[in-house]
Amino acid sequence: MIIRITRTLQIDERDLEETFVTGSGPGGQNVNKVASAVLLRFNLAANTTLPEHVKARLATLAGRRLTIEGVINIQAEQFRDQPRNREDARERLFALIREAAIIPKIRRPTKPTKGSKTRRLEAKGRRGEIKKLRGSTDL
Repeated sequence: MIIRITRTLQIDERDLEETFVTGSGPGGQNVNKVASAVLLRFNLAANTTLPEHVKARLATLAGRRLTIEGVINIQAEQFRDQPRNREDARERLFALIREAAIIPKIRRPTKPTKGSKTRRLEAKGRRGEIKKLRGSTDL
C-alpha cells in the first residue's frame, strides 16, 4: 500500500516496520504490562519511491535517529494507548519527510551600495560633530 506524504511524494508501507514495546510514559501500573509505545523504523537506504535529493536531506535532518544501516528510528510513547502512539510516530516521520522535501534557499552575500556607504559615513561625521560640541569650553 502506498502512503501519500505530499502531492508529489509517497512511500511504500512495506518500508515501515513497527514494533510495540512497553513505554515509560503515562499509564500507571498498566505501563509495565501493556506494550503501548511504538518504535517505528523507516528503511531510508532501501526506499525507492523518494527522490535522491529528498533522501539526502532527510538523512541530514534525521540526525542521530538515523542508524549506520540507513534506518530512521522514531519512538513514540507520549500517549497511553497504542493506536495514538502509532499515529504520532507516523505523523512525526511524515513531517520529517515533508521538511526534507523543501529545498532551502541559498543565501547570496550582498555588498552595501555606494550610496549607503556615503550616508553611513556622513551620519558618523555628524554624530562626531555633535559629540565634539559637548566638550568643555576654554575660559
